[in-house]
Amino acid sequence: MSTAIDGARPDAAPPAVVKAADLLTEAVRTGTACPPVRTLFDDGGDLETAYAVQQLNVRRGLDVGRRIVGRKIGLTSVAVQRQLGVDQPDFGALFADMAVPDGGEVQLGRLLQPKVEAEVALVLGRDLPERECTLVDVLRAVDFALPALEIVDSRVQDWDISLVDTVADNASCGLYVLGGTPVPLTRVDLRAATMAMTRNGATVSEGTGTDCLGSPVNSAVWLASVLAELGDPLRAGDLVLTGALGPMAAAAQGDVFEARISGLGSVRVGFAAAAEGDQQ
Repeated sequence: MSTAIDGARPDAAPPAVVKAADLLTEAVRTGTACPPVRTLFDDGGDLETAYAVQQLNVRRGLDVGRRIVGRKIGLTSVAVQRQLGVDQPDFGALFADMAVPDGGEVQLGRLLQPKVEAEVALVLGRDLPERECTLVDVLRAVDFALPALEIVDSRVQDWDISLVDTVADNASCGLYVLGGTPVPLTRVDLRAATMAMTRNGATVSEGTGTDCLGSPVNSAVWLASVLAELGDPLRAGDLVLTGALGPMAAAAQGDVFEARISGLGSVRVGFAAAAEGDQQ
């Protein structure tokens, strides 16, 4: 992760990085998932290569007028880290056009293989430029917290992903939904917060704040330090999705998801039902 997003230019990227970025872009354009991008690299790729792919496609988004509003953090579960053989989370970029209103409906044609997870969102009121960011730095910087649903998606066929694949694919980010009532951190203990997420009224995921690196604030501390080291620090106004509080659940046409996080409230999203005559 030696290159900030602003430096990710196609003419400076290695051919394999450009090819991987093109493959993911084409998957989005056509709505057809692609093979794992790790297969394009002789050694399967590494973390720096994966972020180079991600940054190239983020730069392409910026070049066509998309606007970054924050970052998402993934792999905050220790169990998932062990599964992928890593000892730290990953991150991706959040664009303004990824936002879905609370209670809104998603057309499944926007996504390839959607799954939903419940998270705590933090919105910053101050910059976090310190390379060795501390818990106190983050607590002072956060303006408020919100309940959130991240609709994760993979452009890679059948979610056949390694760490390289998910990082290259913008940390498998799709869309996100935010609850609408801001809560200052002085009014909620995020570590002790409990989460329950339902799909069509049935509980499909449960967890607590401790399931996210011990606390969603810990997750934000990690991200702030990494981005400051990259020269692209978190800024006032940025949105941070801190990572899943429980397992993700697959979404299908007609599904309605709702998550309740103690101290923060609830957030809800639906997936459009199939129109009459549509094939399932």
